[in-house]
Amino acid sequence: MSELMGPTTQSHLGDVAVLGLGRTGEAAARYLASLVPGRVRSVTLFGGAASEEGERTRALEAEGVRCVLGTEEVSGRYDLVVASPGIPVDSAFFRSAAACAAEVVGEPELAWRESPERWVAITGTNGKTTTTSLATHLLGEAGLPAEAVGNIGTPPTEAVPARPEGGWFVAELSSFQLATTRLLHPRVAVLLNVTPDHLEWHHTMEAYAAAKERAFANLGAGDLAVVSVDDGPCRAVASRCEARGLRVCRLSVHGEPAGPCAAFLRGGELVVRLDGVERALCRAADLRIVGLHNAENALAASAVALELGVSAEDVARGLRSFSPIEHRLEPAGTVAGVSYVNDSKATNTDAVEKALTGFAPGSVVLLLGGHDKMTDLASLAAAVRARCRAAVCYGEAGPRIAAALEAPGAGEGGELALDVVRAPRLRDAFAEAARLARPGDVVLLSPACSSFDEFSNMAERGRLFKALVAELAERGA
Repeated sequence: MSELMGPTTQSHLGDVAVLGLGRTGEAAARYLASLVPGRVRSVTLFGGAASEEGERTRALEAEGVRCVLGTEEVSGRYDLVVASPGIPVDSAFFRSAAACAAEVVGEPELAWRESPERWVAITGTNGKTTTTSLATHLLGEAGLPAEAVGNIGTPPTEAVPARPEGGWFVAELSSFQLATTRLLHPRVAVLLNVTPDHLEWHHTMEAYAAAKERAFANLGAGDLAVVSVDDGPCRAVASRCEARGLRVCRLSVHGEPAGPCAAFLRGGELVVRLDGVERALCRAADLRIVGLHNAENALAASAVALELGVSAEDVARGLRSFSPIEHRLEPAGTVAGVSYVNDSKATNTDAVEKALTGFAPGSVVLLLGGHDKMTDLASLAAAVRARCRAAVCYGEAGPRIAAALEAPGAGEGGELALDVVRAPRLRDAFAEAARLARPGDVVLLSPACSSFDEFSNMAERGRLFKALVAELAERGA
C-alpha cells in the first residue's frame, strides 16, 4: 500500500481550494484549515453560483478559509482542489478548477490520503446504506471500533481527526465520489449491483459503471473484492478483478457461485465461503430487514466482517440484532390495522422493485413520485401491477408514472389490475393512500424518484411521511 500512497500522503499540501458549500465542502474546508500553517499554506472555498454569504461562510472565514461566493469561475493557482460530489467532472465549475490546479480529487480521496489504513469501500446502485450500516454494526458487535462514513452522512474528513487507534472506516461511496478517486485503496471493496441511475450526471451507463468499478482500482492480492454476480455489469467487474489476480468473493442470492470465495443462500441460510472455509451464519428469515435484496446486503456485510477477523458466531449474533435503518423499509407504525413503511431512500426504480419483494402480493398501497429523473418505467410498471393493490402517484413525476401504470401492456395481458390515483404533493398522496388502505394492507412510501421537487433531501421526505402517520394515529383513524 505504501507505494500507492506515494509522496502525497501526509505531505505538504500547499495552497488548496474546495469546490461546493454543502456539508462535504464545509467539512473538507474545516479539516484543511486545521492544517494551516503546517502542511497547508492556504484554503479557498468556491461556493458555486447559488452560494451567498451567511452564518456558515462567516464561521469558515473565522477559521481562516477564504470564501469566494456567487460564481463558478475559479481563479488563482492551487496545488490541490477538493471537489464536492454533486459537481460533475464535465461541468464548467469542475473544468475551471482543473485549469487552475495541479490535481483535482474528491473528499473521500483526500481523507484516505490523510488516514489510509483500515478502509472498507461499499458501492452499488442500491443497498449501499444498509450494507454500510450493517457492516459497521457487525464490526462493532465484535469489539472492533468502526465508523460509517461517506455518502451515508458523515464526510470522512470530518471523522479523520477523532479516528481511534485501530479504527475502521466503513465508507459508503457513490459513483460521484468514486469518479474523483485516484489512489484510494480499501482493504475490502464491495459492489452490490449496477442498474441505470444518475445518468444525468454520468451521461452514459458505461461511465456510471466505470465510476463504480473504481472502488477496486488499487486493490492488491491480499485484499478482498466482494462483487455480486446477479447482474451483467457486476459479473463483468468480477471477471476483470479475477483476471488481475484479486481475491473475489462472488455474491449471489440466486445461485451458489463456485470458487474459493463466495457468499450465497443455501436452503434459506446465509453462507459465506472465504479461501475455501465455509461458514453458515443464520437463516434469512431471522433477519429484521426484509426482502431478498436485504439478504444480499447481509451476505455482503458478513463477508466484510469475516474477512476482517470477526467470528462466525459474532456475525450471526449481529445479523439477528440489526434493525432497519431510517428511511430504508423503516416501519413507521400501524394504524387501524394498516402498516406504514418509510422507504424514502428508494430514489430509483430498481430500489422500489426490490422493496416490493418484501411484501405479500396484493397487499401494498404504494406512494410513487417526486423529482422526475426521466428513467424508463416499463420494468417498474410491471412490478407494481404484479404486486400492488393501489398506487398513488404524486409530485413532478406523478403524471408520467401514472400514465406508465395505466398504459396498455403495463401488466400481464395489458389489463388494469390496480387502482391508480393522482395527487399533487406527498401530503395529499398520503391522505389518498390512507383512504384506500384496508386492514392488513401496507402503505409503502417507496417513491422511485429523488425528492428535490418538494423537499431538500430524501430524509426530509421520510420524516414528513412518519409525521403524517403519527398525525393519523392521534386522530384515531
